[in-house]
Amino acid sequence: MASLRASLLLAAVLCALAASSVSATRDLRSRRTQFVVRGNVWCDTCRAGFETPASTYIAGAKVRVECKSKLTGVKTCSFEGHTDHTGTYNIPVDDEHEHELCESVLVSSPDMGCAKIVDGRERAPVFLNNNNGVASNIRLANALGFQKDVPLAACVQILKMYEEVDDRV
Repeated sequence: MASLRASLLLAAVLCALAASSVSATRDLRSRRTQFVVRGNVWCDTCRAGFETPASTYIAGAKVRVECKSKLTGVKTCSFEGHTDHTGTYNIPVDDEHEHELCESVLVSSPDMGCAKIVDGRERAPVFLNNNNGVASNIRLANALGFQKDVPLAACVQILKMYEEVDDRV
């Protein structure tokens, strides 16, 4: 009776090991990783240097994701895309880029009234590897911005609300 139990237990263990080795073999196959870099492009209608309630989002803006070698600084790849009607871009990027510095970079605005790049808001870093604790393949980039040549008239009032300082802090 004991030997029958031992035989059944051994058979069950062998079946489980065989099944796990088959699934492990499937997982070891070379898979191409694809990330999606997502971000927004906005128009600084108040020339404030940051998003305000008067800011708008630009449809059709051209954005590029560029990666450079961490060691040499040489550009290794780039991927381009455009914003949709909400000012959001989703740029697919193939493969891991663990040993590269990657950034979303503004290229151009279709709105000639809002085509000057906001200093400091022309690029945003993105991490394109699976070795960073992020479970999703979607990588979010900070918003990128263009600014109007002349601020809207309503901006005076909008910018005043940012001047209000709470002295209790």
